[in-house]
Amino acid sequence: MSEVILFRPKAELDAAGNLAGFVESCRNDLTVFGADLPFDENIWDVSNSISLKGCRNKRIRIVFSTLGTVNAASPSPMVEPFLGFAKAYMRYMHGLRPTVGFGPRLTALRVLEAALSEQGNIPNPIRTDAHVLNRAAQLTDEHYTKAAAYRIGGQLEMVATFLSENRLTVVPVRWRNHLKRPGDTDRVGKEFDERRQSKMPAQAALDALPKVFRLATEPVDVIVSSVAALLCASPDRISEVLMLPENCEVRQKNDKDNGEAYGLRWWPAKGAEPMVKWIVPSMASVVQEAIEKIRVVTGPARRVAKWYEDHPGEIYLESHLEPLRSNEWLSMREVADVIGVAGINSARTWCKKNAVKEIGDRGARKVRLSDVQKAVVAMLPDGFPILDKETGLKYSNALLVVCVNELGIKRGTYRCMIEPISTNQINTGLGGGSKHGLGSIFSRFGFTMPDGSQIKITTHQFRHYLNTIAQAGGMSQLDIAKWSGRKDIRQNAAYDHVTPDQMLQKIRDAVGDESQMFGSLAELSKKSLIPRDEFARLVVPTAHTTDLGFCIHDYTMSPCQLHRDCIHCTDLVCVKGDEEKERHLRQQLEEARDMQQRAEEATRDGYYGSGRWLEHHKSVVNRLSQLCSIMDDPNVPLGAFVQLAPQSAPNRIGVELGEALPPPSVSSRPTELMVDVMTKMGG
Repeated sequence: MSEVILFRPKAELDAAGNLAGFVESCRNDLTVFGADLPFDENIWDVSNSISLKGCRNKRIRIVFSTLGTVNAASPSPMVEPFLGFAKAYMRYMHGLRPTVGFGPRLTALRVLEAALSEQGNIPNPIRTDAHVLNRAAQLTDEHYTKAAAYRIGGQLEMVATFLSENRLTVVPVRWRNHLKRPGDTDRVGKEFDERRQSKMPAQAALDALPKVFRLATEPVDVIVSSVAALLCASPDRISEVLMLPENCEVRQKNDKDNGEAYGLRWWPAKGAEPMVKWIVPSMASVVQEAIEKIRVVTGPARRVAKWYEDHPGEIYLESHLEPLRSNEWLSMREVADVIGVAGINSARTWCKKNAVKEIGDRGARKVRLSDVQKAVVAMLPDGFPILDKETGLKYSNALLVVCVNELGIKRGTYRCMIEPISTNQINTGLGGGSKHGLGSIFSRFGFTMPDGSQIKITTHQFRHYLNTIAQAGGMSQLDIAKWSGRKDIRQNAAYDHVTPDQMLQKIRDAVGDESQMFGSLAELSKKSLIPRDEFARLVVPTAHTTDLGFCIHDYTMSPCQLHRDCIHCTDLVCVKGDEEKERHLRQQLEEARDMQQRAEEATRDGYYGSGRWLEHHKSVVNRLSQLCSIMDDPNVPLGAFVQLAPQSAPNRIGVELGEALPPPSVSSRPTELMVDVMTKMGG
């Protein structure tokens, strides 16, 4: 790991002096991105310092270009002195807060440089102030999507804080990012429908995948359809699937039913602890078959990788070509056999591309075996024999490794060289390369969308799809986060695309079913002469989300009669296991207890009317406490619907006598609460 040296500004220097010292320190003292980093160049190749899983040997470069030329064929570099600061900042911050996705950080510098340039002077970071930062945020909003602008704005705020704290501006500045996070939790309207459609796989693709999985015989079709099968079994990131070891399967006896639990050894990509990801029983056989299909296709590549591990510097030859190892010279036909290309012309093309010298007359050309061997060994992937530095996984033990060009339909497979399978190859096989004329597993088997267009899905859409199924099935937020390999349950919200109709149907399905629901809505159905599903549509005509759960009040019939006093309303339906709403519930309970304490103090001090205030807050505390106790009760399953019992009716005699109405009653008996157990997905 590179040593991080903290920069400390000097009090006796002005902003320009501290800026020069910061740039000089980052140029000469830091080793982030390598001690030999060409600091003065405008394009840095940091491939050896940043590893992107699933991207094969993709080169990673940091280009210090201006905002206006970022997508140009020959981008223009930033202007000094901002250019020096940008380079120093990227190097310094990667040491403090390393990230593989440095795009927003670099873009924040680009928009800041553009805002400074608009002032008519040479862009100098010491002139940064609130006006410049606001203009930079405006440029961000104009050039990027709302989601990207929010992330870039966060990085822009970090730049502003860094400049201020390290005395790198003429005038101290305190600036906060005002670019709002996009409302990805809204569930109604055209924007929601479009977002859901873009995040979820098309139904035509889901219908076609099982058929392709059964029919596939070519390596590319087997690999892509099998990876898709794995992604359909659990909400995985494609980078995690591509880093699976060959011996990833785990089988464990289940004492409850004498069955067998089946799972995969898993290394989450974003910080969660390594785990065994258990597969739901309905998908276990599919995953086992998919793993076995992949093993068969990728077995030869693992043998090649093992050869190069055991025989460094020597070319791999198939068994029938081993006699050639003692030869000094190889003919073009023998070169074609060794490499795996088709024909003499292809062999000559390969030799020219790899600087292998040919000798001899036309028709009798030959090359030295040592030259071919040197060229082939040089083709080994970077970092060989290690595929994943984090886990130490070797190519010879990886599940998803193939021979070069093995997934290319129109190119010959190099039998003597290997490569890891990349995310792009899988996405191309799922239709991502259709606009470039590349076929997919769907087009090769004749599957299309209902309108005749090409089917196109991405690997990440499966993750959104399974998360949405889990949300609709009532799985708890903690279980969804663990199943998805997340450290923070708050990230679940971005993957929840349950429609309003699905949310409403969850409540309706439980109405009138005594095996699932206990309480008034289960009993009312007995008095009805209409089918249960029609009755459910009548008593639960609509539903919308609230801070605590769902409100099933029909606003087309009347406005809210309690003025959002939801805890005293029977139209409030809560769901056990919703971490966000349970957090709001407990927060409201703490606030209600504080208000009750204040009411008690006011009553003791003799304030007029404080008694009724106290009774109200007691009622709120009682109902919130009872709801919290249900959420904490281990006998109430996750996904259960909970509806509080109705309040006591007003005492009409007491009203006539002028007495205060009794406080709303809250029964402590569970039978007076409606608790509906919804079956979780998968059992």
